[in-house]
Amino acid sequence: MRLSRFTAYASSLLLAAAATLTGAGAAHADSGSQGAAPAYVALGDSYSSGVGAGSYDSGSGNCKRSTRAFPALWAAANKPASFGFTACSGARTDDVLNSQLGPLNSGTDLVSLSVGGNDAGFADVMTTCVLQSEDTCVSRINQAKAYVDSTLPGKLDRVYSAIKGKAPSARVVVLGYPRFYKLGGSCLAGLTERERTAVNSGADHLNAALAKRAADHGFAFGDVTTTFTGHEICSGAPWLHSVNWANIGESYHPTAAGQSGGYLPVFSRSAS
Repeated sequence: MRLSRFTAYASSLLLAAAATLTGAGAAHADSGSQGAAPAYVALGDSYSSGVGAGSYDSGSGNCKRSTRAFPALWAAANKPASFGFTACSGARTDDVLNSQLGPLNSGTDLVSLSVGGNDAGFADVMTTCVLQSEDTCVSRINQAKAYVDSTLPGKLDRVYSAIKGKAPSARVVVLGYPRFYKLGGSCLAGLTERERTAVNSGADHLNAALAKRAADHGFAFGDVTTTFTGHEICSGAPWLHSVNWANIGESYHPTAAGQSGGYLPVFSRSAS
């Protein structure tokens, strides 16, 4: 059963507002990062900043960096010499290039990065699928896939090359994105099974592109689809928010359990 037209319209407005706010915040992701270069630097979008996990650093503003995000959890457990956390909600590849690379230099040992989903139109894809018809949803996902094939690789190349140029000795770990839905799961409303299948296919398509570009630059790729298996939306124990009416910006983002159980183990293995 699809959301009512009024509810869907309201959700699209709220999602658009959230995207505007988080996108604006990306320009200030570098705030407070001046000083000695850290041993570990966490770059990227909301999946790295920890949107959806709560416990946000008030000083990070709209970037919404969380103490429960996998970079902060890894730093707390491993005590690096220093920790630069510039990931920001809403960030695209250009935001990483323009606002997040300040802490990197030749002394940086480890870098994590998740980016590409916003470039491919993640928020618009999900809004379209909630609000529009099944065919329109699938068409929008196919459009995003075409962007991933034609345009995103060049944008990723520029980011990856800039990271390597600033931190030539660092181990760089590129993190992917989970599949959102457990197919044949417990959801009785929302997207159709065809739409859920298409959304998952879009995530897989994006992950394949990220993995290839990472490998071409000599970076590690952290695939989180395995750790999130059994914890997708429509599973019995989801680690991803569905539409969150209390905080629409957290929709389709990992919960605190998703950060600690889904992302942290993959990054920890890849970081060593």
